[in-house]
Amino acid sequence: MDEAARRTLAERIAGEIAISDDVGATIRKWRTDFEITQTELADNLDISSSVISDYESGRRDNPGIAVVRRLVTGLIEIDQRRGGSHVRRHERLLSAGFDTDVVLDLREYPATVPLSRYYDAVGATELVAGSQDTIAGHTIIDSIEAITRLSSEEFYRLYGQSANRALVFTNVTRGESPLVAMRVVNPTPNAVVLHGIGPDDVWEHATDLARIDGFALAVADGDLAETRQAHRAFL
Repeated sequence: MDEAARRTLAERIAGEIAISDDVGATIRKWRTDFEITQTELADNLDISSSVISDYESGRRDNPGIAVVRRLVTGLIEIDQRRGGSHVRRHERLLSAGFDTDVVLDLREYPATVPLSRYYDAVGATELVAGSQDTIAGHTIIDSIEAITRLSSEEFYRLYGQSANRALVFTNVTRGESPLVAMRVVNPTPNAVVLHGIGPDDVWEHATDLARIDGFALAVADGDLAETRQAHRAFL
């Protein structure tokens, strides 16, 4: 990631923290998103881990801009020492023009993954088999935000580098809206996962659309944070 892109990412994170109604929760969100412990961040900043804990819990007054800048810089520095995987992921989102409240995660895998293994890892149940049985990446999307905010061209960019991936739609009730929206996009992804519902809750025409368009359709009703964590097994 080049310096300009890093600066843009840092400014975006810092801005979100600064305007948040719950600054501590937003700091915690970004720290856990980068998979960094309070101790690791504190060590990088040469402060006590209790200071990080106090900011995140609200026991300490909201940090000023100088403290926020140090926190954000620390997150990026730690990630880059580890290889920069989280920074690169956010670079892809920034370059595609997506906000993190629309696209929760967008990643490419180093090798293709059989769908059966993917389903086992993320706790998904397949309802319809697709024409392809592997994926090479995933995109996790807030379906309401995507449908209300994205154009058809932007919707296509959810595919990242390839349609050989799973599109995971969260915040669904039956799956009707995202599946209908997908009909304007070509090509279709290898798999679609409707997160937060069980097999009996799916829109009655969902399986028919999957068969017509040739993608695998699955559901997963586990905790979203745990589901996002499970997706990292393929990196």
